[in-house]
Amino acid sequence: MKTSTLFKYLPLIALFISFGSCKKNSSLPGNPAPTNVVDINPVLNPIIAHTTGNYDFNDTTLTDKGWTKTFEDNFDGDLSKWNIWTGGGFQQELQCYQASNLQIVGGVLQISAKNETVTGPISLNNDTVKSFNYTSGAIQCKTDISANTTTPKVRIVARIKIANGYGLATAFWSFGDNWPQQGEIDYLEARGDDPTKYFTDYFYGPTLNKSVVAISDSYEENRTDGDLSSGYHVYTMEWSKNSLTSYIDGQVVETKVSAHVADLFGKTEHITLNLAVGGLLFNALTVADIAPGTMYVDYVKVFTSK
Repeated sequence: MKTSTLFKYLPLIALFISFGSCKKNSSLPGNPAPTNVVDINPVLNPIIAHTTGNYDFNDTTLTDKGWTKTFEDNFDGDLSKWNIWTGGGFQQELQCYQASNLQIVGGVLQISAKNETVTGPISLNNDTVKSFNYTSGAIQCKTDISANTTTPKVRIVARIKIANGYGLATAFWSFGDNWPQQGEIDYLEARGDDPTKYFTDYFYGPTLNKSVVAISDSYEENRTDGDLSSGYHVYTMEWSKNSLTSYIDGQVVETKVSAHVADLFGKTEHITLNLAVGGLLFNALTVADIAPGTMYVDYVKVFTSK
């Protein structure tokens, strides 16, 4: 059962792949860039980011500087703070999202991708039923976020161990209704078979179903010195009026600054966590090699500042 009426606004995939070879293919919310874009375009951020194994984060790092914590889920109870997605994904992904692939164990949310046959809705905005050979999980926060005149700075923080395994794509991101008019910000997207790097991105457009953001402004391939699937790392995005700054384990990785970042100011978005199977993130995917795996989320926190 769908848990939010906003799903009817999610656009159809065919409308998104229309930006030409010089730009990153646009995506439905939560779907990473296809790897052929990485092949065509140079790596925009060749710096190797330093990571700390099983890094944790102390709230006082921000609250002592005047930040206010406005949302927190340590996954020590249930998923009542989240909407649970049901149905297929987008961009040729292979999984059916369902509640049974979400478990809270020892204060950690586990999102597991499995090789199993089920029937379910074709997508979140299409109730037509089809058969799937893979299942996984996705949740969307009921508390929205916005960098605006009241709270001009927002930091979104999550401690995550990405899923390991060929064909799996871990995602931590946010998006708004009527995509991309409220924007989309991708804090973390990572392939399970290439766990030493992750991607960040954003989208915006004043017209429904059409992003106007170029790859040179938005897309980053962030290389790290560690295996992101072997331990927990803290991923942070600071969203402010004129910039999007990414952190891993407390260290700045990169900052996006453009006119279209400023266009996101005042928009409202929904934080989302999901583990996709296959899709356009993978170039020439060998379906037979897809491996089951699990994404682990220790907590999600949001802080605001003036």
